[in-house]
Amino acid sequence: MSEDSASRRVVDGRWVVSRTWVMQHTGASAATVARWYAQRDQYPEELQFPEVACVLERTHYYDQEAVEAFWNAWRQDVGTGRLQAAGRRPGDGRGNHGGGWGRDRRDRAVALALAELRQAGGYRRGMATRLAHEHGGSERSWQRAMTEARVVYERERAAVGR
Repeated sequence: MSEDSASRRVVDGRWVVSRTWVMQHTGASAATVARWYAQRDQYPEELQFPEVACVLERTHYYDQEAVEAFWNAWRQDVGTGRLQAAGRRPGDGRGNHGGGWGRDRRDRAVALALAELRQAGGYRRGMATRLAHEHGGSERSWQRAMTEARVVYERERAAVGR
């Protein structure tokens, strides 16, 4: 069976589509489509994701016209700027979404690693291991802090070289 026939079928004279088809049609991630379905009761009727029309081979299918109507209303009301985010807060990709005690601890570790780099005049093998032994914590955490500090250190050196 082709991918299209698995994600889109005719049942009782109407087209029904799977979540895979919805993801391809909207550009949303699996988590976003799952959230639309799970939280549909929290939205006004015109913005609610459709109910399951049928289940075939353990796959949920939705009425295609209802999905397209939902998607048109969603784009007009909400837009598509945050698709694939699944409702998560944006973070900086490091630590505790840019805040909290985890990020604060990492910032202190990066500052210590940066001081080591400045004192040594650049990176030396084993610096992260030595910092882990001196200050506690895992070696891997200090390696991450050293990687961040090296980026800052290289930017500083490039700015001085200009």
